[in-house]
Amino acid sequence: MVDITYKSTTLRKAIALATIKVSSEHTIKLIEQRQIPKGDIFEFARASALLAIKKTGDMIPDCHPLPVEYAAIRYTHSGLEINIEVEVHTIYKTGVEVEAMHGASVAALVIYDMLKPVDKQVEIRGIRLLEKRGGKSNESLPWIEQLKTAVVVCSDSVAKSNKEDISGKLLFELLEQQGLRDIAYSVIADEREAIVERLEYYQRTGIDLLIFTGGTGLSERDITPDTVAPYITKNIPGIMETARQYGQQRVKTAMLSRGVAGFAKHMLILTLPGSPNAVRESIAAIFPQVLHVFQVRENTGH
Repeated sequence: MVDITYKSTTLRKAIALATIKVSSEHTIKLIEQRQIPKGDIFEFARASALLAIKKTGDMIPDCHPLPVEYAAIRYTHSGLEINIEVEVHTIYKTGVEVEAMHGASVAALVIYDMLKPVDKQVEIRGIRLLEKRGGKSNESLPWIEQLKTAVVVCSDSVAKSNKEDISGKLLFELLEQQGLRDIAYSVIADEREAIVERLEYYQRTGIDLLIFTGGTGLSERDITPDTVAPYITKNIPGIMETARQYGQQRVKTAMLSRGVAGFAKHMLILTLPGSPNAVRESIAAIFPQVLHVFQVRENTGH
């Protein structure tokens, strides 16, 4: 199964459609008058579709079991065609498009089975996904390529070349995967003057997003949040709260990170922990949603 442990739980929806075609108006009349010998095709198909939706993880090997928060089966018919529309919602880490299509396919098979004694030419015409919503694949942020970003690694050992930088380079790659293209990169020691110099320099040069990695812990040298905080003119506490909550679901000590986030005038600053795992988890937790702050800023003229 695909690893989804890094994904965030969000509201996800999907709608699938299956189409049955009968051979005559006579079959349609039997359906409408509830005279199909095996019973009411719509009620049987509805019950079967609900069971199929819930059992998708048992039947499709690579599908993850997930909580079904809502399911609906709707029917329409036009001419000789019966349309089965299945809608599924979940609040989880992965989508429900397969669940919706599984429900629609089983409903179609049930209707086929119940109609074949009265119509030997009944056929399933197709099953397809109509709509999928939720999750990061639903995000459309083409303008992020214009954002200017800077990554600053705060590490005494890396600055002295005693240790190779892993977190900063990983952060750089993860930001590129998010669609950011103009990314500056630098390494500094855990010194207040160095942090201030980088922050003020990037402010002057028009950087939109400045991300520090390292120096958010509890040691005497971990001073990144303390140095950055006075520069923040609009605090956004929910960003790092989300990152800490996400991290704590995986590593209990994530609650000890003291990272802060907010705007320093027109530049968004994020202060992430220094370990590679924490960097990866932080980006997974807050991106691409955090980039909407620039859209809000543009729309409000700030």
